[in-house]
Amino acid sequence: MSYVNMIRMFVRVYELGSMSAAARDQRTSPAVASGRISELEKHLGVRLFNRTTRKLQPTENGRIFYEGALGILHAIEDAESAVADATQNPRGVLFVGAPLGVGRRFLGPFVPDFKAAYPLIDLRLRLSDRIIDVTAEGLDVVLHLGRLEDSALKMRVIAECPRILCAAPAYVARRGMPQDGTALIRDRHDCLNLRYPGAKEFQWALQTPAGVQKFDISGPYESDDGDVLTDWALAGHGIVLKPLFEVGAYLRTGQLVPVAIATPPLPVTLSLLTPHRRLRDPKVRLFADFIVGRIRTDMAAQVQGLDLPEIEVRPKDAQPQRQPDPDPT
Repeated sequence: MSYVNMIRMFVRVYELGSMSAAARDQRTSPAVASGRISELEKHLGVRLFNRTTRKLQPTENGRIFYEGALGILHAIEDAESAVADATQNPRGVLFVGAPLGVGRRFLGPFVPDFKAAYPLIDLRLRLSDRIIDVTAEGLDVVLHLGRLEDSALKMRVIAECPRILCAAPAYVARRGMPQDGTALIRDRHDCLNLRYPGAKEFQWALQTPAGVQKFDISGPYESDDGDVLTDWALAGHGIVLKPLFEVGAYLRTGQLVPVAIATPPLPVTLSLLTPHRRLRDPKVRLFADFIVGRIRTDMAAQVQGLDLPEIEVRPKDAQPQRQPDPDPT
């Protein structure tokens, strides 16, 4: 059994806190993962984890060994990267994460082209609209739609993405056309919500003449898949808040129409995130350069000619105001 494989498994078990999760991460079985940890403990002559029925807890020896093990893996990665640079023949596996909509529209179509250009690099896509923990999930590159909160990651801005509130004409005919965020609350419009475990708030931040305000919207539909929300909006079930690139085609055909245009949503930033040390990996650099240019070109084409309402708002440092709850009477 390779000592490096034992160390790599130990690091992932330590970081994920679960033998089965580490096994999935390393594309093997829990039995193999457990065997590697047992062999490593036997080799070192110490116990690295205290095993309970619920989870694994690292021992003091495990915590000490983790720092050294991490250094060993980093040294191996640096050596592999140096060889790849010298030979100009990068190889290996890249783990890439992205929101579902971004992944389906931009990553999925471009991955085969990247693979054709660099046949020795394999890509593994992890698509989800939930918040992704880059370190815990062992990702090399993440496309992030929103504000960056993790300062341990290197950010490369791809594009500023305008967003829009929209609904199907059938919904507007049935429920009326809301002019602004206040009407969404007052008239109890059905708002289609992106909701996933760990989501921090259930509000829409909209631009008003008084500055950015958060509106406590509600509705009978929610999902952790943004494309499902778009499908519901197209079927006339409610109002959706979407990046323009995701709904531009439907706005052009009239299947969706803008609503609440007096208070448009804030734009959102699409960024490429990478752990700092991974930037030295030529695979990461090649993929980042390849994908950023492609996405910028494709996204510009998807939103070209679509005009969005503009509103004069207070300076960016103005604090968002909370919209009061509607009068229950």
